Amino acid sequence: MKFSKWSGCGNDFIIVIGPEAKKIDAVRMCDRRNGIGADGVVILTHLKDNDFAMRIINSDNSEAGMCGNASRCAAKFIYQRKLAPGTVFNLHTISRTVTAEVKIDTRVTVNMNCPKEFLGAIQLKADGHIFEAETVDMGNPHAVIFVNDIQKVDLEKWGPVLEHDPQFPDRCNIEFVQVLAPGKLRMRVWERGCGITAACGTGSCAALIAAQKRNLAGNGAEIVLDGGELFIRHDILENSETPVFMTGSANEIFSGEISL
Repeated sequence: MKFSKWSGCGNDFIIVIGPEAKKIDAVRMCDRRNGIGADGVVILTHLKDNDFAMRIINSDNSEAGMCGNASRCAAKFIYQRKLAPGTVFNLHTISRTVTAEVKIDTRVTVNMNCPKEFLGAIQLKADGHIFEAETVDMGNPHAVIFVNDIQKVDLEKWGPVLEHDPQFPDRCNIEFVQVLAPGKLRMRVWERGCGITAACGTGSCAALIAAQKRNLAGNGAEIVLDGGELFIRHDILENSETPVFMTGSANEIFSGEISL
């Protein structure tokens, strides 16, 4: 089976297309020692015109409802392979449809759709610590925790505990965020089904929404991640739902063929 490996700010994916993709074993393919190595597998199916179905399989074989970094990578893959005309593509996931546009500067902007209410403000516990979290649904669940010093966050220890908190029967993505300056947030993430990743697109969107709820950010912010930067915009309009826009890089690392 042919594949292409992509990176969105260090969040890496194996993109496959075609009928053989139904046979994939994401655990094997994502293994960084005995496989290709990735955070997940993206399965694309051309529906019609500029519409594509996009399934996102995490490295533990669970399926994600949505993934922002994968959306940018998928759009750039479609554009470079000329699988559909133009630069704008509709990607249909199991939880929502997003529209991605490949820009002249080669970055990709995705209309991530509107954030949804999840559990509101909640408390979480891990390793004797109590955390105040804002929850946001971006097509997948997020809990955003603001901290004064992100370097003191024991993400490897706290992440798996918080992901499986009883308040999250389907598990949850966990983001720790430090406000660096007006319009600039530093974020580290523990992703549901993946563990620590270099970046999370939906998590970056959730971080801005959570910051807006706490009056810590305006209509946009640069999100500084372990693997790069994303720019997130969400216009705050009274009594109106508005979509979140995410802009960032998407780069092909290599392509090849793997035996199933």
